[in-house]
Amino acid sequence: MTNITPNPLSGVAWIACGALLGATCYAPQARVRGWSWQSFWLAQAIVAWVILPVVGAWATIPELGAVLREAPKAPMISAFALGAAYGIGGTAFGLAIRYVGFSLTYSIAIGISCVLGTLVPPLLRGTLGATLQQAGAGWIIAGLVLGVAGITLAGMAGRRKERDLAAAGSSAGRVFTLGLSLAIASGVLAAFYGFALAAGEPLATAAAARGAGVVRGNIVYLFANTGAFVTSGGYALALHLRHRSLRELVCRPAGGGSLPANWALSATTGLFWYGQFFLYTLGDVRMGAYRFTSWGIHMILTVLFSNAVAVAFGEWRNCSRTARRWIALAMIALVASILSITNGNRLAQRAAQPAAAAPERAEFSGGQTPAGA
Repeated sequence: MTNITPNPLSGVAWIACGALLGATCYAPQARVRGWSWQSFWLAQAIVAWVILPVVGAWATIPELGAVLREAPKAPMISAFALGAAYGIGGTAFGLAIRYVGFSLTYSIAIGISCVLGTLVPPLLRGTLGATLQQAGAGWIIAGLVLGVAGITLAGMAGRRKERDLAAAGSSAGRVFTLGLSLAIASGVLAAFYGFALAAGEPLATAAAARGAGVVRGNIVYLFANTGAFVTSGGYALALHLRHRSLRELVCRPAGGGSLPANWALSATTGLFWYGQFFLYTLGDVRMGAYRFTSWGIHMILTVLFSNAVAVAFGEWRNCSRTARRWIALAMIALVASILSITNGNRLAQRAAQPAAAAPERAEFSGGQTPAGA
């Protein structure tokens, strides 16, 4: 079995690469032409939650068939069920973007997911208190607080931006309320994906026993992502049947759209969505004593990158000075948050170096196996 040496700086770097994909994965949706929302959503779901998890596990897990036969069945069921709950949240996330925009949806949904997905797993295991008594704990707590503050500021800025760029009509309040409700629901249910990965830990342990190493968590995606597809893809399929629009997936789109282009854009979304967690796995297993912070780091960086991309593309250029000031403060807080959490992990790793020969702690949030497994 592979023994992985903790390296928080390397771990954060891998997670950052994944967060960049997560922050931009839904951008191709704006370029899709002549398709209904359900066509785009079903196409990207097939790629992200069916094709790539199978290909990824087959390509990276040695003796995959043997691992699946030997691994316990209960974690498979749990990961699938929790993934299905996430699928509902993922659908709500996609719908919320239509009503309240990228900035506000990302900020609200990911802010809630950040808190729940980071703190609930170690809290339920009863290890949170003991873990936060280690070296660097103050930096970890300060970083999480700064992260929540930055996400809140980003949400305020996003709402102000929407008000600046578009005048609200009589029905806008109802649309905003609906979008806000969907964003909140998606944030709560998005944390269930982290719970699904945690529930699949025994599967990753079985994969590690066969030599999977740092990519052992890829086996969990077979079940978590399939569960997400059943609920989210099922909803999109139900909309197709209701509106008799399933032919869009195979016929030339109306209004000058391109069928190959629409599929390519949807596949890119699916690739980026799956890619964020493929890279997240590579970072999570390197985080060391405060491994449970991996989920929070991923969420905070996703908000930071999504807003940084928006700024780079001039989306804030015509907004009020107040909105620009808030987004600037948000990005400063988010950067400070990541630096603080990373430093806390670094201090904990430095304190643990005299005992480097001991197996790595099994504290984590993202659902991968203990590094010594």
